[in-house]
Amino acid sequence: MLSYDGTDYRGWQIQAAGPTVQGALLRAAHAFDPTARVVGASRTDAGVHALRQTASLTTAAALAAGAIHGALNARLPRDIRVLDVHPAPGGFDARRAALGKRYAYLIDTDPVADPLLRRYAWHVPGELDLPAMRRALGHLVGRHDFGAFCAAPGRQKDPMCRVRAAHVVRRHGRVAVLLSADRFLHHMVRTIVGSAVAVGRGARAPEWLATVLASRDRRLAGATAPAQGLALVRVLYPR
Repeated sequence: MLSYDGTDYRGWQIQAAGPTVQGALLRAAHAFDPTARVVGASRTDAGVHALRQTASLTTAAALAAGAIHGALNARLPRDIRVLDVHPAPGGFDARRAALGKRYAYLIDTDPVADPLLRRYAWHVPGELDLPAMRRALGHLVGRHDFGAFCAAPGRQKDPMCRVRAAHVVRRHGRVAVLLSADRFLHHMVRTIVGSAVAVGRGARAPEWLATVLASRDRRLAGATAPAQGLALVRVLYPR
């Protein structure tokens, strides 16, 4: 399990150009096993953070879990930390074995943006109507075609997802949108948040989100919220 600040990375997955979290983890692992492989449970996008990302590391190195833990953190940049390491059954794949994921999106509603949150929150100055946002998000709970909230409609073969829970909470000037589902489409959380904020600002009625969902048309949904407010909170597995 690992945690990272995704600000300076082009996402989780290795790309031809630019730093990635998977690439950094692989470089650290290759120091003790050049054949090591890493699979992440969630392919977080550029600028997205993780509080608890799960990854499966396949290695031929005869090292105990504690030694691997220390070796990785000794070589990783400071904005990526391995939180713990546990042996896994042979063939374990962190992505395929996952039953679901939880994400949190943080919004700073203070009149002046908090400079300490600039890397971790979307600044939306002004009061948001949280009860309206909750009613709107309630329309998304359950199993639906979420094509209207996918960045590239048609790109994913299966647009069906089961949203298990959707919550909106406020503490002082901070608002968090919490979403849990069996799977998420590309930019799905950020598009849902952008749409919910439109409701919270009074630009749309709560029932609008149900109409957008039924349309399966990305053009009808709200703007995609910026990446810096999003964090992967947890990956769920069978007990």
